[in-house]
Amino acid sequence: MIKFKLAIFTMFMVCTQVIYSQTKTVTGYVADETGAPLPGVSVLVSGTSTGTSTDFDGRYSIDVDDSTAQLVFSFIGMEDQTVTVGQRTEITITMIGSAEALDEVVVVGYGSQSRAEVTGAIASVDAEEITALPVTNAEQALQGRAAGVSVINSGSPGVSPVVRIRGLGTVGNNNPLYVIDGVITGGLSGINPDDIESINVLKDASTTAVYGSRGSNGVIMVTTKKGRSGKAQLSFSAYAGAQTINNRYSVLNTDEYLQYVSEAFNFVPLRDTSYYTQETNWQDKIFTTGIMQNYDLGVSGGNENSNYRFSGGYLSQEGAVINTKFERYSFRANSDFTFGKLKIGESMSVAFNKQNPELSSGGRSLIEHAIKMAPYFPVYNENNLGGYQGPSSPIDGQDAENPVRVQSITNAVNKNTSIIGNIFAQYEIIEGLVFKTQVGLDYFTFGNNSFTPAYNDDSEGTGTGQLTYANIIKNTGTGQTVLWTNSLNYQKTFGENHNFEFLLLSERTETTYEQINANSRNAISNEVEQLSNESSNLSSSLTQTNRIGYLGRMNYNYAGKYIAAASIRRDASSRFGENNRWGWFPSFALGWNIAREDFMADTDISNLKLRGSWGVTGNDNIGDYQYSSTLISDFLYPINGNAAVGTTSNGLANPDLKWEETTMINIGLDFGFWNDRFTGSLEFYNNSSDDLLMQRPTPTSLGFNSGFVTENVGEVVTTGFEINLGYNDYEGDFTWSANLNLGTSSNEVKSLGGLESIEGAYFENGNISRVSVGEPLYYFYGLVADGIYQNQAEVDAVFTANPSQVTVQPGDIRFKDTNGDGDITSADREVIGNPYPDLTWGLNLSANYKNFDATLFFSGIQGNDLYNTNIYDLQGMPRIFNSGTAVLDRWTPTNPSNSVPRAGGAPQNNSISSYFVEDGSFTRLKNLTIGYTLPSDIFGANSTVSKFRIYLSGQNLITISDYSGLDPEIGNNTTSQFEYGVDRGNYPQPMSFLLGLQLSF
Repeated sequence: MIKFKLAIFTMFMVCTQVIYSQTKTVTGYVADETGAPLPGVSVLVSGTSTGTSTDFDGRYSIDVDDSTAQLVFSFIGMEDQTVTVGQRTEITITMIGSAEALDEVVVVGYGSQSRAEVTGAIASVDAEEITALPVTNAEQALQGRAAGVSVINSGSPGVSPVVRIRGLGTVGNNNPLYVIDGVITGGLSGINPDDIESINVLKDASTTAVYGSRGSNGVIMVTTKKGRSGKAQLSFSAYAGAQTINNRYSVLNTDEYLQYVSEAFNFVPLRDTSYYTQETNWQDKIFTTGIMQNYDLGVSGGNENSNYRFSGGYLSQEGAVINTKFERYSFRANSDFTFGKLKIGESMSVAFNKQNPELSSGGRSLIEHAIKMAPYFPVYNENNLGGYQGPSSPIDGQDAENPVRVQSITNAVNKNTSIIGNIFAQYEIIEGLVFKTQVGLDYFTFGNNSFTPAYNDDSEGTGTGQLTYANIIKNTGTGQTVLWTNSLNYQKTFGENHNFEFLLLSERTETTYEQINANSRNAISNEVEQLSNESSNLSSSLTQTNRIGYLGRMNYNYAGKYIAAASIRRDASSRFGENNRWGWFPSFALGWNIAREDFMADTDISNLKLRGSWGVTGNDNIGDYQYSSTLISDFLYPINGNAAVGTTSNGLANPDLKWEETTMINIGLDFGFWNDRFTGSLEFYNNSSDDLLMQRPTPTSLGFNSGFVTENVGEVVTTGFEINLGYNDYEGDFTWSANLNLGTSSNEVKSLGGLESIEGAYFENGNISRVSVGEPLYYFYGLVADGIYQNQAEVDAVFTANPSQVTVQPGDIRFKDTNGDGDITSADREVIGNPYPDLTWGLNLSANYKNFDATLFFSGIQGNDLYNTNIYDLQGMPRIFNSGTAVLDRWTPTNPSNSVPRAGGAPQNNSISSYFVEDGSFTRLKNLTIGYTLPSDIFGANSTVSKFRIYLSGQNLITISDYSGLDPEIGNNTTSQFEYGVDRGNYPQPMSFLLGLQLSF
């Protein structure tokens, strides 16, 4: 008995010693197939919440309590690996690419899919590409990153770019739909780019039709960063630098200007000669060096049952034009929690934006004033009310305004608060069947306020630039969209190869927008910046839009080889009357993953997939309540010779309004060779939009205030090709990659419902842009310039039907008589340009050598035209203004120029014509970044620093273009599509240089 007790005691002591000895720390190294370290690999003790992740050098450290413990290594795009610890204290792992080379997960409408099973056209941009450029708006980072996506930026801080997916498809709103973590929003200005994990651009009906009424212009899906299982990680990034505009128009100096106005207009300014010693370059006065700085801090972590990430950021961007600035404070909280089969979570961001915008005056941009202002004026004059100096028309013969005063004297501030987020809960009812409910919110407030004090730019004469009272403007408003989505998703594999996914979904959206506009004057004081009843105006508006939709979708694949997808959505919108409120939006797609066939097993082809899709999407992007007749309450009636305020019908009702529909066809081919070292894709698309929602002019005799009625008329067809090519070399100390994307787009108007044309973009007594049947949307329309008349015989040879006319003389622009009637009239106008490019492209080159890294990013567009109204200011010479130096070589009887007409010539010289149209193609070195990452061991063995990277970056360093303007990147930041490609002195893109830091703990 004693021996038995002794044996039991001995066994107990041995087991205790074994258990004690198994509590230990395991360290190791994780690499990919090439031996390169893999940072961010999740390392988890199986069956527990204990976890960590690898640092930037691929190293990890974790405590285990049992020699039988298993470590699970997981990383996106790699196969999970599970190893038993045993007696080892150091474990090295090589992660292998997943069996399906393209099994990365991409976000699609209401879910996600393996890349290998995607049958639609989706372009993906990851977090590294998004943050590679110091942008204030994530849309800017899309430029050149995705084939078929056109992004035209503005240099003005805080101004959103113009984004078009696969060109134009409608005469109305062509903006894409934005979805952030499942919440439909109006754009990406309310989100910090550093919080974005990926952006997926949905371009065809197979991917966009699930959004039914909203997907006709493409969808931009944003997924924000989430926490991962493992120990908490802290990240910090910052950059600071400067941006400037170096380009200038060459304009006349004081001596040249005085000689020019004397010879060309027989005018001598009546100023004291002391003025003529001044030499002011007004462009140098409005352009400056702006400081830009950005700081982001984030913390993330989690375990098997919960994940979290919290972040905050601050951005300050001073513009390269004086007194322009943008500031943003942003905060984000993402988290989710799992309780058995129940998972709940939220995603929420708050942003506070403040913008000091670029201003204009008298319908002229700041640059236009800078071009036209006489160079002999000083910027400041303390004797003038307001302290600035400008012209007096009787004395100086002109009415340009001091651009420094225009931009500086007015205190203009735009403030915006944005809240975007969602709360969701999902429950697995049975294996594979998940119910999910989500409530999303897009809420914003805005306040656009300005105060302009009284001023007089010239107290010596009748100041042309003057304001006899202080002007106060306060516009405020709120917008709110609440989205409630409920879905059932079922995934099931039958047998071994038949994989099904079914989705049923209902969705309700309610959008409310409210605005108050007020302004008043103060003729007594410049010290009070508040509204009063003096010459005041007040208005307000409230609109509400409701939508409801139901969706059914089925995805199927057989062994990953043969793929099919189909969806049907039914939507209703309150923007249509009861007659046609509902619409059907179907789609289907097929794919064949040829690379997975047995006969492809021993080839170098790692990916080869053929796919095609067809579907219908909808568009309800019109104003509210246009199906009914609304009232306007400030209509003026002439009663007894006096104007009496009354109420009338605002416009003609159309109860038969219905959905504008776009039918999309897409054919694509994806390919990869040598284990996807070389990859590519080819796309062809054909989008046909009909029942276009257009405003048709109504006869004045009907007596309606608006003069338009919205109808479903017209058809537009858009076609194009897209190419993506990539090469990746990840072997050895030196690795590099190159990725090229190209996209083409062309459109043609097939019908306008009986209308001959629609015109817009008014400039100097004419319209620049036009829409008509048989032509592309918003083309430039005008006279065709054909040199300069050198003598009277050349004039007479053109005006054969009107030989007695004397307005057009030698020295004027010669225009083609396109209809051959012997006269030059508006009937001779024709297509003179197309502002939308034939080709957009981007090229990204990256390389790494040990701890050094470098990226080189080019973007560009080809085949577009720009209408440069600045040429009118520089060479038009309609009356006395400063001009470009080209006017020194203008046509005179003794100087027969064939490029610059005579001064003060015929009005036709400045008609809308090809004389002002230029090639807008450009190639731009968008970004160059060189970085160095310090080795982790430099901080010591026990350091918590996992990454320390410093970098130097430059943006917009080189631009190659034949365009004579300051910047060929001209889009349209107004609501009018007709303004696209019209340069009215647009804010140029600045060149910037930045020094940055990235830290991880």
